[in-house]
Amino acid sequence: MPAALELISQHRCFGGSQRYYRHQSAEIGLPMRFSVFVPPQAEQGPVPVLFYLAGLTCTEETFMIKAGAQRLAAELGVMLVAPDTSPRGANVPGEEESWDLGTGAGFYLDATTGPWRNHYRMDSYVTRELHAIVTSALPGDATRTGIFGHSMGGHGALVLALRNPGKFRSVSAFAPIAAPSLCPWGKKAFGAYLGDNPDDWAGYDASALMRGLRQPFPAGILIDQGMADQFLAEQLYPEVFEAACAAAGQPLELRRQEGYDHGYYFISTFIEDHIRFHVERLGKPAP
Repeated sequence: MPAALELISQHRCFGGSQRYYRHQSAEIGLPMRFSVFVPPQAEQGPVPVLFYLAGLTCTEETFMIKAGAQRLAAELGVMLVAPDTSPRGANVPGEEESWDLGTGAGFYLDATTGPWRNHYRMDSYVTRELHAIVTSALPGDATRTGIFGHSMGGHGALVLALRNPGKFRSVSAFAPIAAPSLCPWGKKAFGAYLGDNPDDWAGYDASALMRGLRQPFPAGILIDQGMADQFLAEQLYPEVFEAACAAAGQPLELRRQEGYDHGYYFISTFIEDHIRFHVERLGKPAP
């Protein structure tokens, strides 16, 4: 049974409800927070669910405040769910020393090394625990769930979708860290969380995972990438994921958006396209 939920706050929004919850996480072993937008259609029965994974330094509030997603989610009847980006208060040595490792930088994986492994289990938290909560204690339809995210969260969305194609029926991303084994952010995080051997990183590298699959999402994957993104050349490597999709026969719409940077002005510009992309693929309720 999912842990009891503590409702921190709720706000009427486009006829639905914007809520913020806290609960004691079994997977993390610490209290965790998440946000959820429940559309008005949920009063009539279960609704499709879109999980959004945020990027480095963000929280469960970032997407709900900045992206402007609730209006269309209310119109189309889709629930939005955003977890925090890491455990907090795990007291792991070094977790507060830099913005790209530890607190706010969980990388949506299950750590295997040293003190990180005890609490840094964001993969299991999102795919097992939070998924179960929003489709049992909340009115989400477990048969119609999709996942998307931004930057570190775009990496997380791609990886968790590729690792769980039966659980997530659709996936998209904004400016994802698409080949983390090749970039400074990924090398730092993977080295700490997964160990120094790069051979152990492939299970959480979207490009490496895709190379071992054959068309895991036949209805396509959508990625938007701003071409004025200050992290594009050094950190993101969309061309590596693009090549992996080509090799896997995976349909990919990689939209290179001229003039857009890495932030939420970019995300808010294209959020409607992503929500519609998912809703089209999540389909009707099971009979």
